[in-house]
Amino acid sequence: MISFGPTEEQELVRNTLRDFAAQVLRPAARAADEASELPAGFLDQVWELGLTATQLPSAVGGGGEARAPITNALILEELAHGDAALAVAAAAPSAFAFAIADHGTADQKQRLLPRFCGPKFAAGAVAWIEPSPVFDPLALATVAEQKGDKFVLSGKKRFVVMGDRAEELLVVARNDSAAKSGFTALEAFIVPRTAAGLAIGEREKLLGMKALPAVSVTLDKVELPAASRLGGERGCDARRLLASGRAASAALLTGLSRAVMEYAIPYAKDRHAFGEAIAQKQAIAFTLADMRIETDAMRFLGWKAASALERGVDATREAAQAFAYDAEKAVKIADEGVQVLGGHGFIREHPVEMWYRHARTLSVLDTVAAL
Repeated sequence: MISFGPTEEQELVRNTLRDFAAQVLRPAARAADEASELPAGFLDQVWELGLTATQLPSAVGGGGEARAPITNALILEELAHGDAALAVAAAAPSAFAFAIADHGTADQKQRLLPRFCGPKFAAGAVAWIEPSPVFDPLALATVAEQKGDKFVLSGKKRFVVMGDRAEELLVVARNDSAAKSGFTALEAFIVPRTAAGLAIGEREKLLGMKALPAVSVTLDKVELPAASRLGGERGCDARRLLASGRAASAALLTGLSRAVMEYAIPYAKDRHAFGEAIAQKQAIAFTLADMRIETDAMRFLGWKAASALERGVDATREAAQAFAYDAEKAVKIADEGVQVLGGHGFIREHPVEMWYRHARTLSVLDTVAAL
């Protein structure tokens, strides 16, 4: 029997994160956006929830719970319902830590993961996106050249979330030598921020998600030992890493779209023009109905991708479909939210203009979080 409802445990987790998003993220979102900074103490507040540590192995100090992509999709939706920018900041450590836990060697796990199980916030950054007019995450310009028992990385990355404070960066690069040997052309490398040739750029200036600390990174012949390759000699499954990121972005976009919808509907019921609520106008009513339909469709596509990840099967197609559909519809819903509010949609008294900017920004980012 197919069920589209959460389990009792998932419902408990979702309600907890829904309360956290409403009480912590939503009230802080506007000031954070205006200041282009995360709220003071926010990262430590998030860390206390154990979003990362609970799903890491007990051998490295984690909670030992099995990875639960479907539950993580619920979590990301609720966080993004509070604020998408703060949600990505909260989820950034998991993107790094989960990649190490899923694909790393025993030594890499033992060396890197204990830091993500401690009492203090630990930053980890994933560097995948590149400065290109037409960016293809599977056709990267960043190259890892194998020289004996070392790798030399060269290239540029953009929108590296938490890259300004992470001790290590997980850099995804094209490994042409591995491709010739019959392996995947994409590899991930653990790069210390102190590595010679690694330069961390200034904070990105963004249309939306302005509170999110994201930087550019330049790698100029960064030399790394072979042990820095994620997964060691066997490498990693880069397509699964990408699918996890896309499914996570789909969940974030769903939460953002739901926030717009749930703000626009009561506004339209309360706002009167020509003697009746504007929600009674056919054009507005149809728009609000479409928001509901499209948000539900976004959620189910995201759940389908998360389910494939949880079952351990290839989630490439499901994740690509979820992200492509959700990115398009999130921008459409955010735009319609602005239109429903009319002139009020363009002023900072209401959050929809900020959510529109968030949707525009998040819709082109498919590797900023992970399930």
